Order: sequence, then C-alpha cells, then structure tokens
Amino acid sequence: QVQVVESGGGLVQAGGSLTLSCALSGHTVTATTMGWFRRAPGQDREFVADITWNGQIRVHADSVKGRFTVYKDVPKNMVYLQMNSLKPEDTANYYCAASWAASARRESDFDSWGQGTRVTVSS
Repeated sequence: QVQVVESGGGLVQAGGSLTLSCALSGHTVTATTMGWFRRAPGQDREFVADITWNGQIRVHADSVKGRFTVYKDVPKNMVYLQMNSLKPEDTANYYCAASWAASARRESDFDSWGQGTRVTVSS
C-alpha cells in the first residue's frame, strides 16, 4: 500500500527558509514522479513543483521560480521541497503527491496524496 507523508511545516519569518519533507512508502522514488502542491486560504490548489522518476526538476508556479526547488534522497526514499526567501503569500497547506503517469502534468495525474503540512510566513 502506497503512503505519502509530509512533514516540516511551521511558522517562519518572511525572508527565511524552510524545507518540507515527504516520505514515500510502498513504492520507490526512482519509479515515481513526486509533486508538491499548495492551497492557500480561499484559493484553489496550485501545482508548485515536481521531480520526475529520473530526477528532472520542474518548477511550475511562476511565483516561486528562483526560490523553491525539489530534490530527493533515493536511499531514504524521500523527497524535499526547499523553500527560500519566503513571502507571506507563500502561506498555505503544502501537499506531497505521487504519480505513475507517463507524464504528470496536472493535479489529476497524481494518485496518492499526503495529508498536508501547514506553512505560515509572517511579515
């Protein structure tokens, strides 16, 4: 059974950094595209970034380009979202998800989801 579990959320001041972790069990990150999404209060869920099974990193949200990146630790079977230069508008619930689609391009391509972790950026 596949399970996705995020951790690492919390309160951080604007300009600070935070790294979210995502543990995948029941499958391997070397055969899975792992995505990060976020949902801010009152907004739709946004596709932030992903890392493909073969290590390609794609940052989708224009507002985080140059500030966020994704990487994975294969031996630990984990994926991380490194967030730098955080802004109050980055405040959201962040979700990790797994996809086995040939080409994961949208939320509906992701099959297994974590419960989310809250990030709050204070001004």
